[in-house]
Amino acid sequence: MKVAAVHISGAPSAGPDLQDLLELVARGDQDAFARVYDVVCGPVLGLVRSVLRDPAQSEEVAQEVLVEVWRTAPRFQASRGTAMNWVLTLAHHRAVDGVRSVEATSAREHRAALLDRTPEFDEVTEQVESRLEREQVRRCLRTLTELQRQSVTLAYYRGLTYREVAELLSVPLGTIKTRLRDGLIRLRDCLGVSA
Repeated sequence: MKVAAVHISGAPSAGPDLQDLLELVARGDQDAFARVYDVVCGPVLGLVRSVLRDPAQSEEVAQEVLVEVWRTAPRFQASRGTAMNWVLTLAHHRAVDGVRSVEATSAREHRAALLDRTPEFDEVTEQVESRLEREQVRRCLRTLTELQRQSVTLAYYRGLTYREVAELLSVPLGTIKTRLRDGLIRLRDCLGVSA
């Protein structure tokens, strides 16, 4: 059984190969770039779509990759791999950057949603202040470090979990637990509450 060569563009080209075309693109040849575009557009879009999964975003990122090919063609080095691999590496890097961007946006939106759903400080402090004298609690809160005060306020006055406090303040969970423990011990001692 004889195996035929497979060309990514669909059919073998009669003219220069992709490497030669990239060398021409590196010198600013727009016609060569149009041919490069025709050859790599499909594979680039396919790779980007497999990483991003969103068709509209994939088309946008694929277009950015092709612009990057135009701008960075002089950086292509045939000694380091094929022209198609170079282009697809650019596409993969750009697609992964797109995924990271989406994840970062999602994380920011999640933190903002946590802030929106937390009860107002005044609602909870009214309950606390009805049990304790207002000035004593305020005085004791002022004895805490800023980091302890933020952690205690978010966890106990706004009702966030330790993990939500850690995410909101961008601090490791263990650090938040330590801040809260130390802050509560200081508050307990200041208020004269027996353990």
